[in-house]
Amino acid sequence: MADSKLLVPELNEAETMGAETARFQELLLQASKEIQQAQTSRPESTQIQPQPGFCIKTNSSQGKVFINICHSPSIPPPADMTEDELLQMLEEDQAAFRIPMSLGEAHAELDAKGQGCTAYDVAVNSDFYRRMQNSDFLRELVITIAREGLEDKYSLQLNPEWRILKNRPFLGSISQQNIRSKQRPRIQELGNLYTADSPRPEEGPEKPHLNIWLEAPDLLLAEIDLPKLDGAQGLSLEIGENHLVMGGSQQLYRLDAYIPLRIKSDESRAAFHRKRRQLMVAMPLLSAPS
Repeated sequence: MADSKLLVPELNEAETMGAETARFQELLLQASKEIQQAQTSRPESTQIQPQPGFCIKTNSSQGKVFINICHSPSIPPPADMTEDELLQMLEEDQAAFRIPMSLGEAHAELDAKGQGCTAYDVAVNSDFYRRMQNSDFLRELVITIAREGLEDKYSLQLNPEWRILKNRPFLGSISQQNIRSKQRPRIQELGNLYTADSPRPEEGPEKPHLNIWLEAPDLLLAEIDLPKLDGAQGLSLEIGENHLVMGGSQQLYRLDAYIPLRIKSDESRAAFHRKRRQLMVAMPLLSAPS
């Protein structure tokens, strides 16, 4: 049976969480603890030593900030496509292209004048980094995504102005980082898939990008990108035993996704993240997939 009363108040760092949002976070916390208990026999992460690439300088309200763009062969590469294909994809949906990267924690350093500053290490795949060296477009795209990722992860507000340091591939020291030993299994990259026999409609609500993965043996998580929305008002969400349907009174988006797993619809929760403009959905499973 589908349950349409799943949406909880928007997640906004400047606002206090409502009771339903707190329960949503509690569900994710509980799942995280279960992962640790169930998988203590095998490590979830592995330690890598990123190699230096180049360094960019910017600042925040706290002072100077340096971002060391590094690389490692242990980080998976993004989807392989030409720049023309990538440009076309970004024009249609900016959230559709993702670059796997590892965002290191802040470390205090001294700049060239001996003044205190903050540095972050951001690592991408080594093969992709070499490709990026020959493309101003890819380099600026990586810098933009890295900056946004650091802002989101560490609640920063970086100056949009930046510059690449000359003859200095990194600032300070590059620390080891922990990354996932195994990629999260993707169940379904896009929601309502179209085949050659069923052409994509020219008009009507847009099909949003759906990213869905198994976070734990008994927990499915999903992110639905909704860049045209500022909040969850007017959104409707129904989750059945193996189906997810999202719509809204504004008729901007429509998603109808089949999920080949048995979901506990009555325990599923969703929250809208205002900064990311994403609907995040947590779906406990009736039984872990084999």
